[in-house]
Amino acid sequence: MFETFRSTLVSKSVSPEDHSSSPGRIRRRLSAFRKARRRQRGDRPPPRVAVPSFFTLMNLLCGFLALTQVLEGAFVMSCWLIVLAAFFDLLDGMMARLTDAKSPFGVQLDSLSDIVSFGVAPSFLMYAYAFDSSGPLGMIVAALPALCGSVRLARYNMNAETDDQEGFEGLPIPGQAVAIVALILAAENSEWGAYLALDSLQVLLPIVVVLSGLMVSSIRFDSIPIPTVEYLRVHPKKTTAYALAGLLIVGLQEFGLVVVLALYLSQGIGQAIYQLIDALTTPAPDHLSEQ
Repeated sequence: MFETFRSTLVSKSVSPEDHSSSPGRIRRRLSAFRKARRRQRGDRPPPRVAVPSFFTLMNLLCGFLALTQVLEGAFVMSCWLIVLAAFFDLLDGMMARLTDAKSPFGVQLDSLSDIVSFGVAPSFLMYAYAFDSSGPLGMIVAALPALCGSVRLARYNMNAETDDQEGFEGLPIPGQAVAIVALILAAENSEWGAYLALDSLQVLLPIVVVLSGLMVSSIRFDSIPIPTVEYLRVHPKKTTAYALAGLLIVGLQEFGLVVVLALYLSQGIGQAIYQLIDALTTPAPDHLSEQ
């Protein structure tokens, strides 16, 4: 009897129109649910971002391992891990361009990884290697790569969408880090490296100050070529020069690193000096001189 009474109530409360419209109502709810899910997932990175992000995380892992090796006193291994981090950083940029996977997510993840691998790790390495007995001055000098590198990355992120010029404004933070570790590797592993005396504050201080200052300067430095056929066709000389630089690093290791970084820095600084001299020696236009 109770079942009969309940079925009677249900049949009275649900009209035939409701039965006929329930499939449409379900479809509308499913459609609204899918749209809401798409809106929620709109800020998430597309799956192809995972390709360059993998290399970015390998960069971060190498930076962390470099820090652990400093704690163990293995300075040479720490240096090579920072070099390996720079290699992964190079790969993630190339993969982002090749797969057209640039995104705000990738930019932020890359910056967070870079400040660890090329800011904190070199600063910590230099402090343990040369500045641990130099007091507060040594601490401040050792912190410069991390401090100036943070400013460099923040400025790059702000101008990434608007700066359409080729190259970088300021020395890239991986270049600064590799320059420092290349000198340490040369001092530790080569016969002539002993003459560098990098464990002296008087020697390493000006090097660190100059490299840190270059990061926050407005001097433009060259960018790494994109490994595509089109780029090779447009920039054959530049691509060939960087390929030879890579072979030099592989063949001569720390000595090759020192030579390549010296040439890279000289190219950027030399071009800036040339532009400054040209601006100072070029006469002002007639309409300006008349005023």
